[in-house]
Amino acid sequence: MKIKTLPHLFSICKLKSVENDIFNKEFSFLSVTDEEISLVCKTEDIPENVISRKDTMMGFRIEGTLDFSLIGILAEITTALAEAKVPVFAISTYNTDYIFIEAKHSFKAKSALKSKGYEI
Repeated sequence: MKIKTLPHLFSICKLKSVENDIFNKEFSFLSVTDEEISLVCKTEDIPENVISRKDTMMGFRIEGTLDFSLIGILAEITTALAEAKVPVFAISTYNTDYIFIEAKHSFKAKSALKSKGYEI
């Protein structure tokens, strides 16, 4: 299975409110619950209404479209990263899954995934 390293640095943010311009940015992952508003976006696209944030995150995308009947793909990847002591932040979209890690763990993460047979 192929995993692509995304060519941007990302930030994970907690927001005060949702602004309309967030939806016009590439790589914007927005979650709104009864407890919080979270945004994962390219660091260069962080809106002004941020309450807190975690910067210097890098992203990986599982290549291709994953069928909803597939089982354990995200679990296998996060297990490989957990065994390498790499903390993850995962997001699923309709087509595929994304994994975000702190950039300082990049080498360790890539090595762990390659050792499990993933093509980076």
